[in-house]
Amino acid sequence: MTNLSQCIATAQKDLPHYRMANCLRSLAIDAVEKAQSGHPGAPMGLADAATVLWSKHLKFDSQAPDWPDRDRFVLSNGHASMLLYSVLYLTGYPSMTLDDIKAFRQWGSSTPGHPEYGHTPGVEVTTGPLGQGLASAVGMAIAERSLQARFGQDLVDHRTWVICGDGCLMEGISQEAISLAGHLKLDKLTVLYDDNGISIDGSTDKAFTEDVAGRFEACGWHVISCDGHDHEAIDRAIVAARQETGKPSLVKLRTLIGFGSPNKSGQESSHGAPLGSDERRKTLDALGWTVEPFDIPDTERQAWLKTAQGGQQAHQEWEKRLETADDETREAFLRQTAGRLPETVSAAVQAAKQSLIEQRPTLATRKASQMALSQLAEQIPELIGGSADLTGSNLTRVDAVGKDFQAGTPEGRYLSYGVREFGMAAMMNGIAAHGGLVPYGGTFFVFSDYARNAIRLSALMKLGVIYVMTHDSIGLGEDGPTHQPVEHLASFRAMPGVTVLRPADAVETLEAWQVAVNSRHTPTMLVLSRQAVPALRTQAGDNLTARGAYVIRESGQQRDATIIATGTEVSLAVQAAEKLHEQGINAAVVSMPSWELFEQMDAPYRDEVLGEAPRIAVEAASTFGWGRYVGSESNVVGLSGFGASAPADRLYQHFQITEEAIIARVQGLLGVHS
Repeated sequence: MTNLSQCIATAQKDLPHYRMANCLRSLAIDAVEKAQSGHPGAPMGLADAATVLWSKHLKFDSQAPDWPDRDRFVLSNGHASMLLYSVLYLTGYPSMTLDDIKAFRQWGSSTPGHPEYGHTPGVEVTTGPLGQGLASAVGMAIAERSLQARFGQDLVDHRTWVICGDGCLMEGISQEAISLAGHLKLDKLTVLYDDNGISIDGSTDKAFTEDVAGRFEACGWHVISCDGHDHEAIDRAIVAARQETGKPSLVKLRTLIGFGSPNKSGQESSHGAPLGSDERRKTLDALGWTVEPFDIPDTERQAWLKTAQGGQQAHQEWEKRLETADDETREAFLRQTAGRLPETVSAAVQAAKQSLIEQRPTLATRKASQMALSQLAEQIPELIGGSADLTGSNLTRVDAVGKDFQAGTPEGRYLSYGVREFGMAAMMNGIAAHGGLVPYGGTFFVFSDYARNAIRLSALMKLGVIYVMTHDSIGLGEDGPTHQPVEHLASFRAMPGVTVLRPADAVETLEAWQVAVNSRHTPTMLVLSRQAVPALRTQAGDNLTARGAYVIRESGQQRDATIIATGTEVSLAVQAAEKLHEQGINAAVVSMPSWELFEQMDAPYRDEVLGEAPRIAVEAASTFGWGRYVGSESNVVGLSGFGASAPADRLYQHFQITEEAIIARVQGLLGVHS
């Protein structure tokens, strides 16, 4: 459908809803025009579908945006943000005012260029990088089903809705998401696909000609196609989607981008630029919409406000059910949705730490991670984990999580994500943003590159997602340089808002997990070894890992040098320091599992740990960035290139990450010759 007059005639068959949709169109046009920046085309084309969805199907309470049993809505094509902002304003969200609409894309407003979670009430997840909203919505649908299995339908019974565009479905992450959603039979997930046939470069015929409906059907979805401007057809399609059991649904809406614009509808020119004042006037004339900029007729304003009433009543009824639930269920539900850990966690961690101090195990930190997880998963029922098809390597499964989360066993707390690292990370973002659960997921550290953009969104949204990244260095050995991370630690340390933790032994690994489960507003990356390391810590006491760095070994009264190390290299540093002490050189060893946490400590503590003596750093990774602590990268025992395929010991020898190399570097720094 590309004929504008035909589209308008179709939409006008339901005149009240057509006029409500024109409210969305005009606000989007005016906001983009005033900002001289933005994307009017998609909101104009999607206004009819959005009107039907909000007025007839979406369960929401504009006065309580965080009500736990609300429906979740995700605008995956986040560039169409004015569609969502206009709906939030018209349905009465107190935080979305007309002044905010007028301040679209301006400093300090609640209407940024793309929707931002935590910035604008009513925005469920940050979108903009195409496809990730769809994948995050799959995570939200997983969360709903998991929580319903625990707390019952009286407290948890809501749907997840997505609007996505052609770009979202071009991105590879969309296939990861829809494949798993179909496998899991997430039948409360409905995607409205804006099939307008236009991308930035023009017609999608240039690059995107696949059978989208067939693709979704092949992945186990229920697919319905309809005219995206026929309100009755849209309503029938959504009703059919809601009635479907056993499959998620795709509603394929054939729409006209820039709906209403005589000269730009159906063209890429309406996608990412203002219409212009002359075309704005012509568009409103074509729509039969005679209002001043940003004005909304009172009849339509009241009609939009009325759409919230059904959800408000549903919210009141839900509150009564919560009040009459048994005490244990109610208290557990409120604790989980508030993001509070059980009071028993700290004592359980301390007991496990004391046991490790007494047993002094030598083991890989990935194995130590599994041991820590065994303790925590028993104490924290909201902990839900998984792996990107590397469970036996990441060691992310423990008995306490029970069964696999599958369509027939939604009470299970272990997700088999398959070989879908990017999708896994984005789905975990959705699980965390939904609330009530703490997601963790594992893969090899080198494959964090596949997931990087979703990890970046974890940080941007301040979500407490836990990334379990094993096989952390050349120490993984024979798999070779394709699997050996080198630059990854430096790159994630450079990413704002991510806590990177590379623990040195079993005690530090347990403490790192304690940091992670307590970090509800910061994603945590646990970087873990394949090879075994000796026990180093000798006392339980405080969580020293939470300080980011601390002196793990001191030699003598006067410090001659400081050796800073992380992870598997801390034990090498300790051994080197012992030999240096035999030579009369007192070298303190600082274990630095987390740069980020160390930088949060006060200056006197940092100065005390680092000391005034000359310093070197040791890490089986890129030397990049270590100059901030040791003055120059020449003072780092590390890597300047990729690894190789060989046993770990041979690689450490070849790349000179050894006791002897550490000793020589300290001696050279002090001007001492062996």
